[in-house]
Amino acid sequence: MNSKKKVLIIKLGYSETLDAEIGNTCSLGDVLRTTVILHIYKDYDVTWLTDEKALQLLRGNRYIKRILTFDLMSVLLLLGEKFDIMINLEKIPGICALADKIDAWQKYGFRLDRDKGSAEAYEYSQAALNIATQEDEKKRNNKCWQEILFEMLNKKWTNENYILSYKPKTKEIYDIGFNMYVGPKFPIKQWPLDNWKKLANKLEKKYSITYQESLDNIYGYIDWLNKSKLIITNDSLGLHIAAALNKKIIALIGPTSTTEIPHLPNILIVKPKKKLKCIPCFKEYCKLNDTCMNYIDVDDVVQAVHKILKK
Repeated sequence: MNSKKKVLIIKLGYSETLDAEIGNTCSLGDVLRTTVILHIYKDYDVTWLTDEKALQLLRGNRYIKRILTFDLMSVLLLLGEKFDIMINLEKIPGICALADKIDAWQKYGFRLDRDKGSAEAYEYSQAALNIATQEDEKKRNNKCWQEILFEMLNKKWTNENYILSYKPKTKEIYDIGFNMYVGPKFPIKQWPLDNWKKLANKLEKKYSITYQESLDNIYGYIDWLNKSKLIITNDSLGLHIAAALNKKIIALIGPTSTTEIPHLPNILIVKPKKKLKCIPCFKEYCKLNDTCMNYIDVDDVVQAVHKILKK
């Protein structure tokens, strides 16, 4: 008889844990960031409910016993089981209603407010919900994503990193990888492509450079990221995979909060040179039609490259 405690993690990537935006498009970056909590439950039997698009990202993870994709059969199965711990990190009302109905001794994350039909917090998650839903709270936040996730589970984060299931088949053969593109959810995060060309012109005489590949294949994408010593990236999935691979990283950050970026010694952050009152805005699109990413200076990125590769 299995004596291990059972844990259910609900993270589909439809609503980023610390953002207000809710949709039905899976954010792979948000799913990957959540893997940090597996360090807490490495001695448990973990079931993870996710979106089909995130299967490749989680499959083979040594700390996950079972992965279920979100469909009617999986929902009926979970409603018929018992768990010691249930963790719901989705703020979608329907998912919160499911979390409330699952039989579990302890529950963390988000539940359903039956009067308002919106997400409410289980114990220890109110601060995270405030950060997600109140702009002032989000701007005042000085904790990174991992630290807040641990606090939602009444635990203390001690610099644990993400857990990447797939082991890259490639070796480092380039100095720098340009991770130039972002997903469809937040196009505002992308540094202009002309700036990437200017950056290449300034670096290519001294460093070998490779450009973003395999956007339609997560394993191929991880293999590409692993080929470089340094990844220069927008705030995107590539940033978090590079962090999981322990790469040197230069993160180009404008509309999002630098405090939520992984707090790791091998990451340098380059921000817009121009002081803009709207930063960080946390919006999907720039209302001013003059995105702050335009004001990240190419020469500032070049200096960061020399600094981090020299180190």
